[in-house]
Amino acid sequence: MTDTTIAPPEEVPGCECGALLEEGQTRCSKCIARDRWARRQVARRRAARRRAITRRPPRGPLGAAALGVIWS
Repeated sequence: MTDTTIAPPEEVPGCECGALLEEGQTRCSKCIARDRWARRQVARRRAARRRAITRRPPRGPLGAAALGVIWS
């Protein structure tokens, strides 16, 4: 028997989901996409609760008729 030790291969840092990462990455594309989707959902829910009149600039025209738009 020999007294040689085998060094384990260098561990590549993994993502929080367990995916292997390329050098320089901190998260995998799946986790980045999931976080982006979650942020968009929060923004959509926030926009859905907002009343439409608050989205217009103050003292702006109230509709197409007030703008003088002709639909012909």
